[in-house]
Amino acid sequence: MPMIVLGFAVVHTLRVLADAPIDPKRFAKPRVVFFEDFDKPNLDRSRWNVIVTGFNVNVEQQAYIDSEDTLKIVHGREAEGAKHGALLIQGLFRKGFRTKDGQKFDFVSGRIDTRNKAEFKYGRLSSRIKLTAGLGLWPAFWALGNGGWPETGEIDIMENVGPANWTSQALHGPHYFGNTPLVNRTTLQPDVAAWHVYSVDWSPDTLIFKIDAKPVYTVTKAMVEKYGRWAFDNPKHIILNMALGGQYPNQINKADKPYYGIPESTLELIKSGKAKMLVDWVKVEELGS
Repeated sequence: MPMIVLGFAVVHTLRVLADAPIDPKRFAKPRVVFFEDFDKPNLDRSRWNVIVTGFNVNVEQQAYIDSEDTLKIVHGREAEGAKHGALLIQGLFRKGFRTKDGQKFDFVSGRIDTRNKAEFKYGRLSSRIKLTAGLGLWPAFWALGNGGWPETGEIDIMENVGPANWTSQALHGPHYFGNTPLVNRTTLQPDVAAWHVYSVDWSPDTLIFKIDAKPVYTVTKAMVEKYGRWAFDNPKHIILNMALGGQYPNQINKADKPYYGIPESTLELIKSGKAKMLVDWVKVEELGS
């Protein structure tokens, strides 16, 4: 099937790049190995998995569901400036929603990933994203390895928990996870409601996080190894999601009611249908030396 070929080809290409000496003349410019423009009528499921909640983490308040109510491709005015279309992930209020395994939630949202379809080791991972500001909304663009967490390594390229003027970048791995010491906040101008390109340049010993091509945070292998093992030498898949409430938002907004990590003002924002994350495109490139 085409999706299996895509996943194998990308992983194989980037493993060769990572494990073999790089000839600067061979890779003088970045080479695109994965590009998703969200320009089709529907999500390309040969590339993307739609995640359905079967577990709950971080005291998040949403269930992830497979529905166009929370996850769809939009065009024209709904795409808000994305020329060829955009992925819309939307958090919604659904009082008393029950998952197939019997869990009860009052919110639903969307999450997709490329696990087992397109996985990457080293290179530049980037995405053009537009957010809704609202305390307790928790959209993210990140990369995760297969296997047990946190040993497999997590790269948080963009997270926002509601403040309009900043996003954060972070790494999680063995002995540096949860409230990780490897975290950074970057002030944005204009704020998160504008389109921005969030990216990371990932090499065997360094991760350079960027916003709109400007470096904002650099982490080296030596920095990581002060806390634990370097967990960024294995292939990782891409994740896009919007969580609602939970531990990280609660640390910032201190809201326990009406929901953990979600204040009343954001509850009303969600009920009004304005809790959105728009993704114009996702790209992965091989980088020369």
